[in-house]
Amino acid sequence: MMKRNIEIGLLHSRSGDYSALAMVARTGILRGVAEINADPALDVGFSVVERDPEGRLDRYAPLCRDMLQNTGVRHIFGCITSSSRKEVIPELERFHGALWYSAPYEGFEANEHVAYTHSCPNQHLLPLLEFATPRFGNQVCLVGSNYIWGWEIAQIAREKISTLGGQILSDRYLPIGDTGLDQILEEIRALQPDFVVNSLIGESSYSFLARLGKMRAEAGNAEMLPVLSCNFTEGEIAAAGTAAEGMYAAGPFFEQDVVGHGSIAEMSRLAVHELAGYLNANPGAEMLPLTDLIALAAKQGRPLRLDSENQHASQPVVIAQLRGRKFEEILRLPEIAADPYWTRRDRSSLPRSNLRVVS
Repeated sequence: MMKRNIEIGLLHSRSGDYSALAMVARTGILRGVAEINADPALDVGFSVVERDPEGRLDRYAPLCRDMLQNTGVRHIFGCITSSSRKEVIPELERFHGALWYSAPYEGFEANEHVAYTHSCPNQHLLPLLEFATPRFGNQVCLVGSNYIWGWEIAQIAREKISTLGGQILSDRYLPIGDTGLDQILEEIRALQPDFVVNSLIGESSYSFLARLGKMRAEAGNAEMLPVLSCNFTEGEIAAAGTAAEGMYAAGPFFEQDVVGHGSIAEMSRLAVHELAGYLNANPGAEMLPLTDLIALAAKQGRPLRLDSENQHASQPVVIAQLRGRKFEEILRLPEIAADPYWTRRDRSSLPRSNLRVVS
């Protein structure tokens, strides 16, 4: 069978503060492309047009625009951070492109030009907190990178912990890449929370985990101050080293064999297959808007991972702990539909406001 060749874009950073995550996403995309191109049952094949933003936020939008204007690309696989995703959305809207985004994210978005193929908070953070509080307690410290992911994860955690009868003892942020952790760690040492939610990324996270590990060693207690994370995956184990041992994480997938790629690579690979499944035997469908493409696939009875209303993928929930440089599964929950705006939350147990009218 002669395959139709379709250009797709790849927009991931090979350098910079979060390059470890970006490179495993890139690996998953290229693996998916190789699988599609080798599949004789499909009439589509992909060729990759790649641009490297080098971890610089100001490069994402121009490179996205370049691909959409100057190549045959309509579908782009890329972006790791939410800030980079938000940078390219105006270009996608202007030039009628689609972004396949395969990193865990903080929710509160459903753009018709974005396919969200990893998990949002009702599929990662909320189940992880529900798992942790009965086991460790409900007095919690939050630490995160000072950008969208860190802010929103903290906001959601604050509300959820409150409904679980707990308390946020501290909520601190660092600029991306910053490793100036002395004040944060001293505060954690003084407060002695039941656990810590770590939403730092890249070098900030690796340094934090190493310093926290040193604190445990000095106390002679390897089990103190458990750390929870929704954005740390197998792709960062090598960079973090032994400091990440014992971490609890949630996601749709953890590797059974030690490969070092994890859920971001796997969700990237599956995203390539998802697009190929929509385009197969549908000549010209690559030019359709993403929502129309999903609707066409649904009408034809094709398997869908993406919700036709919010373009988010339903996902299983797996909770695991890092032991011996491998995540060991602790709990697996059935597949959950994405609820990016957290519309199904119960507000009845939230503390009543103390605001009062004054004159």
